[in-house]
Amino acid sequence: MPSTSEFDTSIDDTLVPSTVRSTKTGLWINQDGIREVQRYNDFRSIDWVEDELDEQKQRLLKLKHITNKGNNFKDKLLSQISNWLVLACMGVVIGLIAGSLNIITSFLSSARVGYCKRGFYLSESFCCWGENGEHCENWTKWTSLSGFNYIIYILISLLMSYTAAKIVKSYAPFAAGSGISEIKCVVSGFVMDGFLGWWTLAIKSLGLPLAIGSGLSVGKEGPSVHYAVCVGNSIGRLVPKYKKSASKGREFLTATAAAGVAVAFGSPMGGVLFSIEEISSVFQLPTLWKSYFCSLIAVTTLAAMNPFRTGQLVLFEVSYDTNWHYFEIPIYIILGVFGGVYGIVVSKLNTKVVSFRKRFLGPWAVREVCILTLLTASFSYFNDFLRSDMTESMQILFHECDANFQNPICHPENGKTKLLFSLLFATIARMGLTIITYGCKVPAGIFVPSMAAGATFGRALGIVVDHIFKKNPNLFIFSACESDDKCIIPGTYAFLGAAAGLCGITDLTVTVVIIMFELTGAIRYILPTMIVVAITKGINDKWGKGGGIADQMIKFNGLPLIDSKEEFHFHTPVTSAMSSVVVAFSADANDALTLGQLKHTLQRTTHRGFPVIRSGNNPKIDGYISRYELEYVLGKNENVNPETLCNFSSKERGSTEKIDFSSMINLSPLSVDGATSLKYVSDIFVKLGPRYLLVEQSGTLIGIITRKDILRYEHSIHQREVNSGPQDRQEELEEKVWNTMKSISGIAHQFVGRILRRDS
Repeated sequence: MPSTSEFDTSIDDTLVPSTVRSTKTGLWINQDGIREVQRYNDFRSIDWVEDELDEQKQRLLKLKHITNKGNNFKDKLLSQISNWLVLACMGVVIGLIAGSLNIITSFLSSARVGYCKRGFYLSESFCCWGENGEHCENWTKWTSLSGFNYIIYILISLLMSYTAAKIVKSYAPFAAGSGISEIKCVVSGFVMDGFLGWWTLAIKSLGLPLAIGSGLSVGKEGPSVHYAVCVGNSIGRLVPKYKKSASKGREFLTATAAAGVAVAFGSPMGGVLFSIEEISSVFQLPTLWKSYFCSLIAVTTLAAMNPFRTGQLVLFEVSYDTNWHYFEIPIYIILGVFGGVYGIVVSKLNTKVVSFRKRFLGPWAVREVCILTLLTASFSYFNDFLRSDMTESMQILFHECDANFQNPICHPENGKTKLLFSLLFATIARMGLTIITYGCKVPAGIFVPSMAAGATFGRALGIVVDHIFKKNPNLFIFSACESDDKCIIPGTYAFLGAAAGLCGITDLTVTVVIIMFELTGAIRYILPTMIVVAITKGINDKWGKGGGIADQMIKFNGLPLIDSKEEFHFHTPVTSAMSSVVVAFSADANDALTLGQLKHTLQRTTHRGFPVIRSGNNPKIDGYISRYELEYVLGKNENVNPETLCNFSSKERGSTEKIDFSSMINLSPLSVDGATSLKYVSDIFVKLGPRYLLVEQSGTLIGIITRKDILRYEHSIHQREVNSGPQDRQEELEEKVWNTMKSISGIAHQFVGRILRRDS
């Protein structure tokens, strides 16, 4: 029988003398058919209350030690210096990884279309340094035949994506996807073994440039947060005093998450705000300062590497020296509406694709990635805005056309209609590719693809508005224009469209405005950016499911997170959601466990702690003891006779005839009355962060509740209230799509068999 909570109710009563039973049965117990909770047992909870108590004990011991030695100031100073040195080390490593990945990604993206004659290892931008990119003598295509170049483009793309998917599947499955959803859960107080390890860091760093270089519609920003947090976790665990402290670990993870966004966007303040707005559930002032410091070091390291040799931190860093006009506000509203619609459509359809992928495509993850690459490369080659790297494409789209920037996009007089359709096609294609690609088994982010879709739409809209202005310059609405040449700047619409796309998919507001400001340095465009983001946010809140793509993936993928920003509306007591059958240890000598029984109980259960009650007939709460403390005492008594009795009562402490566990018992565990509102209990979990709460009635133990139980109850109620019809129709549609795909695959196999082997 599967576990129904952190405290398995299936334990055999013969193993222990006392189990506490209640007639109440939570609706959350029957969980087999609820997708949102199926991965809960992969996570272990951190008890922030116990961690803070341990931290306080360590501080008092250290203070006592320092006072005895008489060098209080020196030891405090050394301790503080070590904290900042570790953070600085993390920032330097993150900056070095980011710079290296930028260089590698640029080379791999260029390698699909040609090579440099004066150095094969050089990307197109480095090879053609100082030259006009349209007439670069050192850069050459693979062959003089366009048909062969097209085939080579597809084959190299397939090789990169296959390699990325293969190493992820073989060595670090956790390296797939973005990782932001899982990081939010980890920072909130859950442990996911292997997700932030060295192997995940290595494979994420190797697979990310391969995935982006292959041309898949994926970005680096989400994966950048993941590998940055892996750096923070891995380096932090090398220092003994941080390894055992969950609160210190949370500070490092939050700070390195900020550094990950900072190096991805070249936006240190945007990274800090991202960690506040998106990652952290409990953000304290010291954590803010640590995030700022780590981001500063990481971005400084990246700037020192200067990976693009332009002095810029990102490829699409531009600046605008013209002002906006009030008559453009309706255009900004249109861009905001696009961002809101984009976020809703992409999130909803991507969720359906991920559901289909989970049901049918799991065993063929590598093959799926190759098919997506083949589909993407086959038509992206013929569109300038899809063929090139997304960051390079946005650099062109954001640019203000002037004498220093010569590009066909600035001179569309002979092909304005063709350019407009090319931009609109790129927008629709990017949306579709992002929907079907995000979530496949390679390192994949969604921020940059969303920005790219918004940028192409914004540039197309800018070209239309600019055309109207040039055809009708004397209209009243254009009277504010001081110059006929720079009244309408399509590049600014591309920039604002990118902001709309980023806000639409992430549901972030202040972070998006600051990131876009740091990307451009255009202070005067903060107000238009705020207008666009406000419209996008309003549409998302009104018609969207609530939250960005990361929040929706948390629920869809069954990740246990009680979001501090979410309002719970439970109108029921805590007994509705608690575990009503609890394994407990008795403090009564007549109910005493033998050492063998205790070991057998620990082997048969996965509980991380056990309540201690007065006796089997009188289940008054006497305390709580954790599995770690039980195993610690057992480890010191390995060779003791298994028939020796165990003592859980403080009255018999010091008895030589029994193994004493009483000194390890928490005599004041957190508990709530059974009539307490479940909403109030959820607030306790969010604000205090305990791993469990004992549920009592007049001092008598009647159950236990954890953070996971509240979420299980919430999803059970939702499942009961929602009509099963739409879900059944979705599953039927998925079945039809899968059968169609199998039919197409069979026809393709037969065709290949006839051609190659003359055998169907």
